[in-house]
Amino acid sequence: MVTQIMSDAEQGTTDTVSDVLHVTGLTVEYVTDGDPVRACADVTFTLRRGEILGVAGESGSGKSTLITALTRLQRPPAVTTAGSIVFHPRDGGPAIDLVTASPRALRALRWTSLSIVLQSAMDALNPVMRLGAQFADALRTHDRTLSKDAAWARAAELLATVGISGDRARSYPHELSGGMRQRASIALALACGPELVVMDEPTTAVDVVMQRQILAQVLRLRRTLGFAVVFVTHDLSLLLELADRIAIMYAGRIVELGTARELYDDPRHPYTRGLRDSFPPLHAPLTRLTGIPGTPPDLRRPPSGCPFHPRCAARFEGCDTHLPELITKGGHAVACRLHEPTERPDPAPDSASGPASDTRPDRTEGGAS
Repeated sequence: MVTQIMSDAEQGTTDTVSDVLHVTGLTVEYVTDGDPVRACADVTFTLRRGEILGVAGESGSGKSTLITALTRLQRPPAVTTAGSIVFHPRDGGPAIDLVTASPRALRALRWTSLSIVLQSAMDALNPVMRLGAQFADALRTHDRTLSKDAAWARAAELLATVGISGDRARSYPHELSGGMRQRASIALALACGPELVVMDEPTTAVDVVMQRQILAQVLRLRRTLGFAVVFVTHDLSLLLELADRIAIMYAGRIVELGTARELYDDPRHPYTRGLRDSFPPLHAPLTRLTGIPGTPPDLRRPPSGCPFHPRCAARFEGCDTHLPELITKGGHAVACRLHEPTERPDPAPDSASGPASDTRPDRTEGGAS
């Protein structure tokens, strides 16, 4: 079992030297002709150096909006209306609030401090530029002393780190397979040695064998280079194997945040239990899987109270009027009235309330376990 990286709450300290990102009260809205649509609401978390933070949730939960806000890549009509995203450089320089940073300051940070692996590798690479030229463009932009030949040589080295032959630097993206393009996108994100890499569904549209290879490469490179990762996916089972901590998003809010082991053994939010119990275990007796009834809410007309209450089998009186806060206890945070320190009735038991069989695979560097 892989040792989990403890959060600040678990360590009982706020050591900014070991923190790379502090996100506080982040709110992102989409401007419309009517009322604005709030896609992220009061998102708060801390990311430690070298940590993999997974972000999971159904489509429409605010995951992609969150990461474009973290990297300041959102475009109108998306607007960050509240909160801060404070980046702490590794060299001990002054902290930078990315929400208020100027375009010039952001340009200096991108690739060298912050980078992103976009969701679709089929579209992320420039189709009319050779692969090496795209690497050289990023490298020479941030290092004016680097010659063109040296940049191309470095591109070949970077491709080799993700298992692609260096001579493929002369290839165009359409000459590579989908898995190779995805790995090339990861190598490109690491070209300038960033401290934080945001990955938006980096294994989308690849088969499970290639998915495993890509994740093994991410773990190996993270261990070697020491960067932190925000890893966004729909697949909670994937994060249980990969991530140190996991944030579960629903209707634009983080409803649970804890270590991968905590969310697997003892998910406290009914939504997290539903996600966990919706995929089959690798080694267990045959059981009937239970999904989450209903559909995610329309953020143009969100339900009152807890946004999950229309789909929740554990709801009770007041869930439709009271919005629960994210409460942290022992490093494990949850936004659910079942865990608020108030007197409440016991909810009716449901099929997703108990822990599943312990089949969480260990993280490995190679093929399927």
